[in-house]
Amino acid sequence: MGERARLRETAAEVFGWSLRDEQLDAMTHVMAGRDVVVVLPTGAGKSAVYQVPGVLLDGLVVVVSPLIALQRDQVAALRDSGAPPAVLVNSGQSEVDNDAAWDAVSSGAARYLFVSPEQLAKNDVLERIGRPALFVVDEAHCVSAWGHDFRPDYLRLASAAERLGRPPVLALTATAGPAVREDVVENLGMRDPVVVTLGFDRPNLSLDVRMHQGDDEKRRAVRDWVVRETGPGLVYVATRKDATRYAEELRAKGVGAEPFHAGMKAADRDRVQDAFMNGRVDVVAATSAFGMGIDKPDVRFVAHASAPGSLDAYYQEIGRAGRDGDPARAVLFYRPQDLGLQRFLQSRHVDRDGVAGLAAFIGEHPGLRVTELARESGTSRRRIASWVNLLEGTGAVEVAKGRFRLVEDPARAADLAAEEAERLQRLDKSRIELLRAYAETRACRRQHLLGYFGEVLERACGNCDTCWSGDAGTGVSLNPEYPAQSRVHHAEWGEGTVVHSEADRITVLFGEVGYKTLSLEAVHAADLLGRHPG
Repeated sequence: MGERARLRETAAEVFGWSLRDEQLDAMTHVMAGRDVVVVLPTGAGKSAVYQVPGVLLDGLVVVVSPLIALQRDQVAALRDSGAPPAVLVNSGQSEVDNDAAWDAVSSGAARYLFVSPEQLAKNDVLERIGRPALFVVDEAHCVSAWGHDFRPDYLRLASAAERLGRPPVLALTATAGPAVREDVVENLGMRDPVVVTLGFDRPNLSLDVRMHQGDDEKRRAVRDWVVRETGPGLVYVATRKDATRYAEELRAKGVGAEPFHAGMKAADRDRVQDAFMNGRVDVVAATSAFGMGIDKPDVRFVAHASAPGSLDAYYQEIGRAGRDGDPARAVLFYRPQDLGLQRFLQSRHVDRDGVAGLAAFIGEHPGLRVTELARESGTSRRRIASWVNLLEGTGAVEVAKGRFRLVEDPARAADLAAEEAERLQRLDKSRIELLRAYAETRACRRQHLLGYFGEVLERACGNCDTCWSGDAGTGVSLNPEYPAQSRVHHAEWGEGTVVHSEADRITVLFGEVGYKTLSLEAVHAADLLGRHPG
């Protein structure tokens, strides 16, 4: 029996699934021991790509999952399916439960182990895992979006995989444009990975942007629109305060609404999530903390009361609507001034003296790991991990099996780290400008959004506000001179990759300055771009 036939048979017998070609392609590469990046829309069966091979592989499948609630859902789904045993280890469950999970791992009874990135920073966890057959990073876009600062242990996953004997690495995500995809491959240390993608278009999801000038006017518009809509629905907000305020205002209008944000107690977050999933709550007003891994098929709308930080984040969040294939709505209530809040939320301030001190400490005490550096230096582990990531990214320190060695003068190392932090901040700011371009375009909004993800929609979609108004016409005219994904060179900004191309402008990602949208008239007049020979 061929490998594809064996995978199909296992999926049908164990899980009761019929597999898509994209799933089978990815699984076949996993079984062959290749590193694989899988970009499939939520609901298209990303988890199956490790679950089915996990039945056939000889050894443990380690699944790195960012949220405890998501881990629990994944383990419960596996247990209900009749698959081989799955366990989880995290700080949110009792020591007795964690010990039982480790017993199942050590005896070989467990086939799947779910852990957070922070767990894999612990030496004893890595030692107890041993040599797994497959290393899976779920929600892999977090390596790019969260890895530099908010969850720095994401950038230590490549090191963790090495210490586990470097099994094949499988990266799964529902949203990764070409630039984020490259970030994932680089930060996970993936080796010649196979990339499997399914189209990003969600034709059943209407796209709409509503412009506002005043904050009070926008707030009333959001509230009144949600009151008129039929749920279930999600309202994404920028701050915890807004989550509470919108939920209270919606309840006052008769809508069954609850807030959700990271500042709430875990029990309260679980209560809200369970109530939403089970239909006891119609609307959740949430920060970006809500939604990852939430597979509720009948969400009828996603409204953004404030602009998110990037098109990647926006696509992922609106993708939680209409997973059942029925019509659903995605509305961005947009006020240009709101982008200033995103710039503030994404600002990076590096303590240069602290980084220099850490570099000097590594120089004096080579061979320590992140946890040991934090303990010996008296600095929080998260901060040490963030600083070490910057130092390693610039080549100022080298790492082998999780142990660090300084290769630059401490002062020079701190300068390099500060320069890298500034580069990352420029990239963050440019992502916000791409969101502005999406919100303010008069072209077909779906063509614009898909173009960012490297996908070409030949004609206007007919299911977005610019199409409804007639502004979009027949859609964006593509530019054959600078097609998406072509490489270019700018005298000042260096090498870049075209991520979006229209008849009169192109958007290019430059490694040093981030995303830039260039008028082709200016490009031609000043001879700004050369085609890269590669």
